[in-house]
Amino acid sequence: MKLRFLGKNSTPGDSPTLYASDQETYVIQGWKVYANELLMQLDVPAGQTVIEVPTELFEHLTKDGQESGEVRQFTAPIMLVTEQGTCVLQGPEMHDAEALSQMRMPDYETCIEVPKSSITALLEENSGPDHPSAA
Repeated sequence: MKLRFLGKNSTPGDSPTLYASDQETYVIQGWKVYANELLMQLDVPAGQTVIEVPTELFEHLTKDGQESGEVRQFTAPIMLVTEQGTCVLQGPEMHDAEALSQMRMPDYETCIEVPKSSITALLEENSGPDHPSAA
């Protein structure tokens, strides 16, 4: 799998990153979630993992032809929004060796791969209620 770098939201020591793949998916690199209070709110099936990223990371979707990178609905793969305004996402953990070799990832981060359609759907207006926030 080939990745195309879209952007990152970096501060020293942190590097959530967004990539587009050649498989009609996005690969989202973020902080591994270990907090029990967050994990207890989720049903995480085998083969999936949970990451946390700043909402602003999705602004880089404009580099993949999206009109906006503003998240307008908080549905899967976004599972929670924290009090700090970050998104907790759940999805299949990336294991593709070729893709992983194209990334720099500290030990406290991992990445998920999700269909482009599930991410672009987050940018669309929705008249329904927003996803609940974390306590």
